[in-house]
Amino acid sequence: MTTDMRDWIGKTETTTGTISPLQADMLQATLGAADHPAPALGDPAPYLWHWTAFAPTVPMSDLAPDGHQHRGGFLPPVPHPRRMWAGGTLTFHAPIRIGDPLRQVSTIQSIDRKSDSMVFVAVAHEVYHADTHLLSEVHNIVYLDIPPSYSPPNPKPVPDSPVFSIDEPMPITRLFRYSAATFNAHRIHYDLSYARDVENYPGLLVHGPLQATLMLAHAARHTGRTPRSFAYRGVHPMFHDDPMQIMGFDATHDSLSVCTVKPGRHQGMHGTIRWAD
Repeated sequence: MTTDMRDWIGKTETTTGTISPLQADMLQATLGAADHPAPALGDPAPYLWHWTAFAPTVPMSDLAPDGHQHRGGFLPPVPHPRRMWAGGTLTFHAPIRIGDPLRQVSTIQSIDRKSDSMVFVAVAHEVYHADTHLLSEVHNIVYLDIPPSYSPPNPKPVPDSPVFSIDEPMPITRLFRYSAATFNAHRIHYDLSYARDVENYPGLLVHGPLQATLMLAHAARHTGRTPRSFAYRGVHPMFHDDPMQIMGFDATHDSLSVCTVKPGRHQGMHGTIRWAD
């Protein structure tokens, strides 16, 4: 890691945003049950919908070939071309409401070179409405070299005896809608020729935050409980042509494990929820 890279640690930026009623309608149409209305102005937003509140509204001229903003602004200039949402942790302090003006204070927490071809960057976010602290989050980003062909990681087995299992298909239209609702131009989620021919994936990748949002939503709905914290990480890519399920397992009074699953094959993302009540 160069001195310039280390200089990014501790860098901060503050952004403002909101979850508008229109954004709530878009997310509900993409993520929610067809017979359930979107939350209205002033209603609590479903968990993790804040990821649409702070849209990366950089101009087209500032986008790199992969659809992300050019590096070297707030995020460090990591040289590896592949960028992925690796996981994160969240602590919930108070509800985020539709239409409330929000402020997010972001800090580069760490830059960790795991190898010559892998770098992790951890970004801490604190979200506020006026003086009310709503959410603490650490978002882990991994930067990698692009391999000459797709080489999947070792599969993590599907858990036995889940306490719930929900089918969540991921057609291309759903990936596109989630990208649009979050203003995410990363091409691996909607541009099949780019995903296959440039980054050498076999298909379009299901967004990490999309998987995390559905895991937490189904767990909260199944239990009727309020989460205090949520930790999650990607363990295997999930693709648009894979059937996908959300499973809960290893339930205790205090916590529940959740994952996305390619049935009969492997987990995609794994998480642990700890309850507030």
